[in-house]
Amino acid sequence: MDSDQPLFLILFFSATFAAALVAGLAGFAFGLVAAAVWLHILTPLQTATLIIVFGLIVQGYSVWKLRAAVSWYRLWPFLLGAAIGVPIGVAILEWANPSYMRKAIGAVLTLYSIYGLARPTMKPIKGGGAIADGTVGLLNGILGAMTGFAGILVTIWCGLRGWSKDQQRATFQPVGVAIFGMSAIWLGGSGSISTDTIKLFLIGLPVLLIGTWLGLRLYGHLNEAGFRRTVLLLLLVSGVALFL
Repeated sequence: MDSDQPLFLILFFSATFAAALVAGLAGFAFGLVAAAVWLHILTPLQTATLIIVFGLIVQGYSVWKLRAAVSWYRLWPFLLGAAIGVPIGVAILEWANPSYMRKAIGAVLTLYSIYGLARPTMKPIKGGGAIADGTVGLLNGILGAMTGFAGILVTIWCGLRGWSKDQQRATFQPVGVAIFGMSAIWLGGSGSISTDTIKLFLIGLPVLLIGTWLGLRLYGHLNEAGFRRTVLLLLLVSGVALFL
């Protein structure tokens, strides 16, 4: 579809705004929402590139707004694990069938989300310390490299830890920023960003910022229970999308 056509612009702007709104509200799922439309009007490489670059901006802006809740003591095991996990995930893609992996992970996410929605309260996991957090970060890095879902496992783990909504977002969003940042550097260094993609980035940036700002405003009105339900519902959608 020609990028100058009105229908193209309507679809592109609508998907960008909706994805930014959801990511601003819940702290993740930008790629899930955007790709549902973009893959019908953009090439796979353009879709992946814009998800990474726009995702980096959305996550980075959100982290800045929540910077008072960021704890580097809590965060560093996840970042270290992710840095190790990303290249492992890329290496696994050399021989593994990503379709099978996505279906398996999608099934786990779907079952977990249904269980969490059906059982409102779960006993927080207090043990494991930095080793458990780092292991989750490692697995999250592997999963992010293989599926493009940069913060799914860390998002789940933060909920299981029983942290507040600000503590959760101040943990899984910086991890997403780190993974998106590494991916953006790789794409730029390999020359994968075309002129057309840069044009789409520039025209979509204002819409992205407005959607992110509005999502963060809505986030401020969510209580702990509302945030938990929102995260579980988006994890359920993510799981179904991966499985299908």
